[in-house]
Amino acid sequence: MSTKEQTGDGRPHAAVVYNPTKAPLERIRAAVAEHERRLEWTPTQWHETASDDGGRAAAEQAAAGGAAVVIVAGGDGTVRAAAEALRDTGIPVALVPAGTGNLLARDLGTPLNDIPANVAAAFTGIDRVVDVGVAEVEDEDGVRSTHVFMVMAGIGLDARMAHDTSAIAKKRLGWFAYVTPIARSIIANRLFHLTYRIDGGRSRSTRAHTVIVGNCGTLTGNMLLIPAAVIDDGLLDVVIMRPGGRFGWARIGTRLTLQNAARRSRITRRWLSRSPEIHALGYVQGTQFEVRFEAPHAVELDGDPFGHVVRARISVGPGALRVRVGTPSPNGS
Repeated sequence: MSTKEQTGDGRPHAAVVYNPTKAPLERIRAAVAEHERRLEWTPTQWHETASDDGGRAAAEQAAAGGAAVVIVAGGDGTVRAAAEALRDTGIPVALVPAGTGNLLARDLGTPLNDIPANVAAAFTGIDRVVDVGVAEVEDEDGVRSTHVFMVMAGIGLDARMAHDTSAIAKKRLGWFAYVTPIARSIIANRLFHLTYRIDGGRSRSTRAHTVIVGNCGTLTGNMLLIPAAVIDDGLLDVVIMRPGGRFGWARIGTRLTLQNAARRSRITRRWLSRSPEIHALGYVQGTQFEVRFEAPHAVELDGDPFGHVVRARISVGPGALRVRVGTPSPNGS
């Protein structure tokens, strides 16, 4: 059914997909109503996410209803589920960040804690085409499934963080909720064996503590992990952490600290670009990453756990999602 058929007069309407446990719904409703009246759009459709799918069904309903834009109010998990439904549809997604990390919003420069600006962007902003990560995974019983992600797919430390940290802890403590699982994982320093290849090339074997496939480069806590990651370059960036003990972790910590400092200092960026790579922190880039493990390992996508897998094929969908962002101000801010 087209928008014209649904409204009767051809005027557009928005849809809001919201996580009821995170979104400040009344404030969003007030901002949406203001733009509806000013632009003479028809009433917005409201779709609450379900706990069993994170918001995919709600986003599918919004798309089927002919929404001109889908406003997603929630955290990275809600955005991920909505992207799974809306990729390749051409329907723009606008973000109202309401989670712990809000990593996609940060990467896109979306204002945090500014609902009027977020909603204004949904109605009057510009569209940006971005990449989507696609993870095809297989568990130890041979069951295969496919999911998308917008920020990162993680195996090892990142997956254990997602699995071991409760939603209540994340809501109450924010980034500090991850401190305990991080510390436990570093102290244990358990490495696993994996075989991988990039873009169908030669297979390589290694032992690793953590593997992260990034579409964006920044972790929870605003830590820059992948300096080369760009959300619309048609590539994925793979990070393999393989510390040989506490000195390996120290090297990783030093490199990550320098990468974050490089955001603000030209001198640091210049020095970092000339410094040699370290074995404990390896980077590779491509359009497809295939990996298999000797034993099942937990995997997470955008902070949500997706069980244990024995193999995965992770690829990029170039320009698969349209995101509505705010227009820059005249001074460039």
